Amino acid sequence: MTRGSRRSLHPDTIARIRRLELRAREIVEGVLAGLHQSPFRGQSVEFLQHREYVRGDDLRRVDWKVWGRQDRYTVKEFEEESNLRLTLLVDGSASMDYAGDAAAGVRPTKFELAATLAASLAWLALSHGDSVGCAVFDDGITASVPARTRRSQVTSVCDLLETPRQAGPGDMHRALRAAAEMLPKRGLVIVLSDLLGDRAGLSQGLKLLRARGHDVAVLHLLDDDEIDFPFEGATRFEGLELPAHVACNPRALREGYLAAINEFLVDVRRLTATLRCDYALIRTGESPSAAIVRFLSRRSSAAS
Repeated sequence: MTRGSRRSLHPDTIARIRRLELRAREIVEGVLAGLHQSPFRGQSVEFLQHREYVRGDDLRRVDWKVWGRQDRYTVKEFEEESNLRLTLLVDGSASMDYAGDAAAGVRPTKFELAATLAASLAWLALSHGDSVGCAVFDDGITASVPARTRRSQVTSVCDLLETPRQAGPGDMHRALRAAAEMLPKRGLVIVLSDLLGDRAGLSQGLKLLRARGHDVAVLHLLDDDEIDFPFEGATRFEGLELPAHVACNPRALREGYLAAINEFLVDVRRLTATLRCDYALIRTGESPSAAIVRFLSRRSSAAS
């Protein structure tokens, strides 16, 4: 394959590759083989030391607090980290198990798509020498593997994502707060979730991660049914996180539902933009490789 060439695998092809690690390798090798520089790199710096100010130094690096206390000019020096620390936060709450046409093998569940995307991103980052950690959450962190740079970390991440879950209701605020508390260093945090639930809690959680100095990206995963509402005829809708159901004619709900989901998407985009978090909406019917290319291309364009 020539540098920069791409081929996008159909979701049905990906679904036939059973083991998550093999799916991830197929996606990364097939779509991103031409990359020779990590698409994640670029924003992680650590304070190194103070030194005396000399003429020509950038005034933005002067430590004015030291000047106020000691009446002398010093500048802060930073060391740019050559490798990024990537943390993948995968929503494992019950709503992520919505099947839709996945029951017939047409589409993956939201969790299956999240796992495939997370494993692929982990493989890509590790192939460029970056450090990768992963956690699964619902109303808190339910399982995790710490960040490592060794290539066998792909297997550890995939084993974590393939471990059977006891999916419960989600709580984004508690989960993201727990994630912020367990991360010892700043880096890139990618949240893979349907974001269904308390929007105020989502806002608080993302704000906390940003306040801790993390670069944050949100991959918003929704099933095609949740966006298009294609239902016809008498239908029983059952809650995945609440013991509730509604039996109705979907045509009576369609207009109001589509207005509500559009408002939800607008609010989420506005929130992530306000907090300077990268955002991408990904449908379960979309090719995982195409979704990754679109996400990374957008990050690359924003950084240039």
